[in-house]
Amino acid sequence: MLKKYLLLLTITLFTCNIQAQSLNDLLNQANNLLNGGNTTNNNNNKKNTSLFGNTLSNNDIVSGLKEALRIGTQNASSRLNLPNGFFGNQLIKILMPPEARKIENTLRQFGFGNQCDKLILSLNRAAEDAAGKAVPIFVNAITSMSINDGLGILRGGNNAATEFLKRVTTQSLTQAFRPVIQNSLDKVDASRYWKDIFNIYNTLPITKNKVNTDLTGYVTERALNGLFINVAQEEANIRNNPGARVTDLLRKVFGS
Repeated sequence: MLKKYLLLLTITLFTCNIQAQSLNDLLNQANNLLNGGNTTNNNNNKKNTSLFGNTLSNNDIVSGLKEALRIGTQNASSRLNLPNGFFGNQLIKILMPPEARKIENTLRQFGFGNQCDKLILSLNRAAEDAAGKAVPIFVNAITSMSINDGLGILRGGNNAATEFLKRVTTQSLTQAFRPVIQNSLDKVDASRYWKDIFNIYNTLPITKNKVNTDLTGYVTERALNGLFINVAQEEANIRNNPGARVTDLLRKVFGS
């Protein structure tokens, strides 16, 4: 009886040990998958199992992401650079600055709605005029993308690439956009409309606080916001829509 008990105990312990080893192997395999299918090293040609199921080298990944960003940013900039690119898109249409909304309502009540409408249209026309200037800045950032940037973007969410661009280009875009926006505002008479409207408001008997809003800074900020929204839409489209992967490299990196 004792021998049978010891034999049973030995078999049980041996089985548990095998199961423990198997569980450890499974955990190691899962960890490897979460880390791209391989342990980390500095070889640019290292193979990775992407989130989309492909076995790709780091160079493939970065090249594919650069191509996706190049196409996405060009599409977004070109679309916004057209008449009604901003004005016709309710998601990014530029309205009066928040601090001027009450003033706008007051002016409309006093019969100056047409002037307000002309100002809002001119703000959007200025943003549309400047949108095409973003491409060279985006291209510079895309060209400078590192291997680590690429891997982080591939494993990120639908707007990971857009967030990368926003992080590395916002300062340069603001510096480049502001003079263009100022020239555009002048070209489409937005500055004149702004001055005319708030000269009217400042002379109304009910006005206690004079208006002094940085119109150029406001339109620049809203123009960049609309631009990044459109870039994010382009990125999500390439990630999720096979029809948007218009080159062999995009299909290789983002295809299932």
